[in-house]
Amino acid sequence: MSIEVEAQIAGSVWKIETSVGSDVEEDDVLLIIESMKMEIPVEAPDGGRVEEIRVQEGQAVEEGDVLVVLAD
Repeated sequence: MSIEVEAQIAGSVWKIETSVGSDVEEDDVLLIIESMKMEIPVEAPDGGRVEEIRVQEGQAVEEGDVLVVLAD
């Protein structure tokens, strides 16, 4: 089963901290969104393997956009 990690706030992807195929633990930072001059980390809600990264650095995102897909 896959887990879709969504943006919790609108902003732009400042930095991607993981890569496809990486194993991550719960609460690992996957990427950082910049919004209103603040850097907001997006953390893994559960452990798993990064199956897909659907954004690129500098890309604008809206609340609810799927950023990363994890496979458990």
